[in-house]
Amino acid sequence: MKKLPQDLAALVHNAGTLPDIAEKAELLNNLDQMLKQMVSGPVAEQLKVANLRHGTLVIETTTASWAARINFQKPMLLKQLQAETLPMLTAIEVKVNPALAQYRPKTQVNTNQLSETAAAHIEALAEHTPGSLGQKLKRLAALASRHRQS
Repeated sequence: MKKLPQDLAALVHNAGTLPDIAEKAELLNNLDQMLKQMVSGPVAEQLKVANLRHGTLVIETTTASWAARINFQKPMLLKQLQAETLPMLTAIEVKVNPALAQYRPKTQVNTNQLSETAAAHIEALAEHTPGSLGQKLKRLAALASRHRQS
């Protein structure tokens, strides 16, 4: 008798190694975002949180010069991370990964635009809607016509 396939959500959220991996990936992603907020400017674009193991946060950067700049900030980053999120953090290790320079996340550009017909419908709805919702609908219709003019 064949074994039925398991639901992916059940695999991810039930006991086993996959939920642990998903949890660690989410933690690393959150740490990456937090770290990039701490080190604003061009340095933030050149680093990525790679791992967290045995109390050591591993950060990858594109070149040795960026690694040196991050190494100067390590004591401040360590104290701030310990205070805010990771009290068990004992060290930060910076590694150079030139392949990281090839990876650039694509910035999402909002290309959604309302058509003239949709803007007219929203405007008509706004005329018959009282209160703040009506005002917001009018602004939305005006915004759509403003984007068409530019």
